[in-house]
Amino acid sequence: MSFGPPVPPTPHAPDEWMRRLGTLPLMFQPGERWLYGTGSHVLGVLIARAAGQPLETFFRERIFEPLGMRDTAFSVPAAKLDRLASCYRGDRATGALALEDGVDGSLWSRPPVFPDAGAGLVSTVDDYLAFGQMLLNQGVLGGERLLSRLSVETMTTDQMMPGQAVGAEYLPGDGAGWGFGVSIVNRRDGVAAVPGSYGWNGGFGTSWSNDPEEGMVTILMTQRLWDTPSPPAILRDFLTSAYQAIGD
Repeated sequence: MSFGPPVPPTPHAPDEWMRRLGTLPLMFQPGERWLYGTGSHVLGVLIARAAGQPLETFFRERIFEPLGMRDTAFSVPAAKLDRLASCYRGDRATGALALEDGVDGSLWSRPPVFPDAGAGLVSTVDDYLAFGQMLLNQGVLGGERLLSRLSVETMTTDQMMPGQAVGAEYLPGDGAGWGFGVSIVNRRDGVAAVPGSYGWNGGFGTSWSNDPEEGMVTILMTQRLWDTPSPPAILRDFLTSAYQAIGD
């Protein structure tokens, strides 16, 4: 989810958003550089059009229900709002925390105008674990195959060509690449990242990664906005502690 104004982050419905996007000039030639986010926004609109149904319906029927992800959606029903955790933003000058999104008037208390395939879902640790475990199992969870093994392998393989990541924001470290929807760790860096692991860090204080070599899913939910695209100390400490807990 984007930070700051406007609220909602994308105030236009999908068709109008696509029309406006089509009026913008290219930032660079296709394939020349990597740009975070926009491709996923467009993909969500295309999925909804190809499926002939709203993106959230597609997600629910094709992903959430098969995986038992009962609490994942673009908004929270009124009956469940008491379970929604508040989110906070740190003041860079004072270090004090300020409320970014609370239950009263939450962005997630109503469906978004633009259902975004790149951001905006609300979920739980249990649901997120089911999703991560499915990918770790090469597309299967509880006997239900959601993706083929080759699809998962393609998604979790670095697809970036040399030079595409130059100056790219939001890749989690110098040793990172990009698959299809997930970041890929290619070499060790200062974030306790392990080559071969993959996942994504959310700006609202969430982080998920899979380590196929260790058979491990790690999930951290802090409910505090990141101050910069670089991982905060708590994530580095969390990952370090997770790997230190491996007994062999």
